[in-house]
Amino acid sequence: MRNYQQLLIWQKGMDLVEQVYLLVASFPAEERFGLRSQLTRAATSIPSNIAEGSSRGSEKDYKRFIEIALGSAFEVETQLLITVRVGLSSPPAAEPALGLVREEQMMLQSFLRRLGG
Repeated sequence: MRNYQQLLIWQKGMDLVEQVYLLVASFPAEERFGLRSQLTRAATSIPSNIAEGSSRGSEKDYKRFIEIALGSAFEVETQLLITVRVGLSSPPAAEPALGLVREEQMMLQSFLRRLGG
């Protein structure tokens, strides 16, 4: 078993979750079950899949969970861009989370290459 909490990709994912929750706190109440819910679930999925993958015995399984985390990172980026397009957040308000998610994507891709994928 790997110590996922020492991985920078997990730590950065946790920072992203925090930024997403700060951003969606300003969304209107009617978005509670819409984009707000989707965005927080997708963001939470990133460090969660990194952690879950670290418990897997094979490198193939571990790599699959990192791939899922990467997919969730692209999902978060898309949803953040949607929040700006539909007026739920302004570009300056979304930028901290967008910056983190893009950094996380690059780090996850690099990590996958190191795992042999």
